[in-house]
Amino acid sequence: MRPMTIRELPMAERPLERFLTQGAEALSEAELLAIIIRTGTRAATAVDVSRRLLALDPAGLRYLVNARIEELAVVGGVGRVKAAQIKAALEIGRRLAMRQETRVTIRSPKDAEAVVAERLRYQEQEHFLVVLLNTKHHVLGVETVSVGGLSSSVVHPRDIFKSPVRRNAAAVILAHNHPSGDPTPSREDIDVTKRLAEAGKLLGIEVLDHIVVGDNRYVSFREKSLL
Repeated sequence: MRPMTIRELPMAERPLERFLTQGAEALSEAELLAIIIRTGTRAATAVDVSRRLLALDPAGLRYLVNARIEELAVVGGVGRVKAAQIKAALEIGRRLAMRQETRVTIRSPKDAEAVVAERLRYQEQEHFLVVLLNTKHHVLGVETVSVGGLSSSVVHPRDIFKSPVRRNAAAVILAHNHPSGDPTPSREDIDVTKRLAEAGKLLGIEVLDHIVVGDNRYVSFREKSLL
């Protein structure tokens, strides 16, 4: 017996209808994806196809963010066009999250994590960022300083403080991700942070915190009294 298509499903179970009547929050990730790809195949609904996409990797949506179009297009019912639609939708969400950064004031480590999380959480390599703040701790900007392993040779004070000095930042927050998902700071993380904090004092730019982002978790050096 073949699976029912979306048109054959009861009205209350159709993703688009549920989106319009109940809101996005009521839908599963597979149902939201189904609205983007719109159609399935003769043997599977768009929701079935979306579930197969999410099952490509245990990371689910996180995998889709980093996957290449060719990797998504191998799923039956997807193809390059639908894969591109999915990637475009995910990119819009990422850019929207990034645009919110310069409208916030950092009052706590949680505020800082919210600013850098979308940039860092799904990266497959370590990315080191600097959040620039004015005297009232309003975010002036967020810049990527390096990509790769965190070390004294990669993260140098001249690279960290070049932009803060140019933009007259009063303070900075450092941030990087652990692709393993475990945000526990390493010995190298701690040593590099102390070195950068000392360099900041010489320049009159305070290093307020260092946020390490993992998989839905983070560690604040300030909260852990590591800074």
